[in-house]
Amino acid sequence: MTHSKSTSSRPSTSRACFAILGMACAGLAPARAGAQVHPKVAPLAQIDSLGAQEKEMLAIANDFAKRCVAAMERWIANKETTEEKLFGFLYYPIPDTDPPMYRTDWDVLADRDIQPLGDSVLAKSSAIVFAIITDKNGYIPAHNQRYSLPLTGNKAMDLVNNRTKKIVVHKTALRAQRNEAPFLFQRYPRETGEMMVDLSVPLNIRGVHWGTVRVGYRQTEN
Repeated sequence: MTHSKSTSSRPSTSRACFAILGMACAGLAPARAGAQVHPKVAPLAQIDSLGAQEKEMLAIANDFAKRCVAAMERWIANKETTEEKLFGFLYYPIPDTDPPMYRTDWDVLADRDIQPLGDSVLAKSSAIVFAIITDKNGYIPAHNQRYSLPLTGNKAMDLVNNRTKKIVVHKTALRAQRNEAPFLFQRYPRETGEMMVDLSVPLNIRGVHWGTVRVGYRQTEN
């Protein structure tokens, strides 16, 4: 599996951490232990109103979300990380990266477990362009392998080929990562001018909203 060369070292607690949106470096309060949160269920009528491709992509995104949640909850159960770290939202800057890239206390687990899940989603349809997870702040701990190529120093090339471990805060991403409805479809133009659909489904870790899965695809129906 190929990863960016600049992301090979683990963060240390002595490094400066990055906080956004006014958060203290200590991070947010940890998730409530044993919180009883009932997931929102989409009305059948709402799902029935979707087109054939939308239904197909929603099924794929829901399965992707289920697998990601299972993987992340295994990290906690196996003591590879903690609930407090996952919900701590601490980011450690990677030196000499532009746009900035960040490590976390657990992102290597995402490289190991989440990237393969995302890549398996890409294999399901040629219309799918990307399949990732982000936390509520837009941090991408692991991108698809095709977008995680080693940095070259050529900024234009790296912007296309290395999109991992960045924090995305554009309008489409913000809506996706903060959405807690069962699903959200957004249509937007890529940098190339091509129209894309961004489908997001919330990620709830141990019943608490953590972030989202995002599946970007090319629309083939009106």
